[in-house]
Amino acid sequence: MANVSVYNMKGEEVGKMDLNDAVFGVEVNEHLVHLAVVQQLANNRQGTQKAKTRSEVSGGGRKPWRQKGTGHARQGSTRAPQWKGGGMVFAPVPRDYSFKLNKKEKRLALKSALTSRVQDEKFIVLDELKLDEIKTKKFKEVLDNLKVAKAMIVTAEDDKNVILSARNIATVKTAKADNINTYDVMKYSTVIATKDAVARIEEVFA
Repeated sequence: MANVSVYNMKGEEVGKMDLNDAVFGVEVNEHLVHLAVVQQLANNRQGTQKAKTRSEVSGGGRKPWRQKGTGHARQGSTRAPQWKGGGMVFAPVPRDYSFKLNKKEKRLALKSALTSRVQDEKFIVLDELKLDEIKTKKFKEVLDNLKVAKAMIVTAEDDKNVILSARNIATVKTAKADNINTYDVMKYSTVIATKDAVARIEEVFA
């Protein structure tokens, strides 16, 4: 069973905590982690790109010159791809890039990502994360105390003060324990979770 230190907001170690091996101690499956990341990026794509082929460009109905005798290469339309103003060859069209990943695969990918963070000592547990007011400066002090710059902050419940205080820091993202995903866990170099959030993660994903 993995054992991690618990810190307070001042960066001081205040205890130890055992993590559930069913979530934080699985065999890391790099292939599934890769698939989960690719799936989320693919599902986020709008897929609205569009360009016109030669059949969709207006004009070009008349043959620009007769077939023989001009010295020019034969041409059938001024909207062929080689002409200025012509259509595009193999033009992109709107499409759906999303694909499905089984629920068990997604869950194992997330467990693998969390396990890798624990193994790399990039998983920090806080006894609590409470701010009296919405203040980015105070939230930044907490990160500095923990010696962390780029982090994903996981809380058990939506905390308005924490969410709004972290919003202006480009290298930080906040998430509720129920809504974490593989992509964010891997994107941010450190995961910081409260004890309540860890308990919620173990409850939901074990």
